[in-house]
Amino acid sequence: MEGTSEQRTIELCIKGDRSAQKALFDLLAPRMYPVCIRYVGDREVAQDILQDGFVMLFSKLGSYKGEGSFEGWARRIFINTALMYLRKKDALKMSDELENARHLSSDITDQLEDMGYKELMKLVSSLPPGFRTVFNMYVIEGYSHKEIADMLGITETTSRTQLSRARVWLQNKIKSTGNDYRGRK
Repeated sequence: MEGTSEQRTIELCIKGDRSAQKALFDLLAPRMYPVCIRYVGDREVAQDILQDGFVMLFSKLGSYKGEGSFEGWARRIFINTALMYLRKKDALKMSDELENARHLSSDITDQLEDMGYKELMKLVSSLPPGFRTVFNMYVIEGYSHKEIADMLGITETTSRTQLSRARVWLQNKIKSTGNDYRGRK
């Protein structure tokens, strides 16, 4: 969907045109489902969030002003839907599961290079929810610590701390399972 075609589809969706809504769903679902999975780490829950995200998207479609990328605008809706789910489940309580997480390994970079994208995303999805949320928002989505703090209702320091702990958690996990990834591409 490009330019006027995208705008026309959006206009038809606002008017309730089912075929346009299906076209928009078919276009966005494969792109937004992985976003949902990254935040909740569970495929079934991610499917529910995807559906809820589309309900929200269609209800807010009239507020899209055509400024910036439509996909970026839509992505923010799906991220917010996932964050609302995590808040309801109290999964964003920032955890302190890393008492001895100060030891960083220098060979982590080499091990990361040996890992495939799917293997890395599997590790990211296994992060504790608070760590995973901040990691996704900062590293993958590109939000600043200020934006994360505002969206999650935490301080910027907490955001930075959670990101640091997520990185250490991942490093420790990679270090402990690193030999499993050696030689794979």
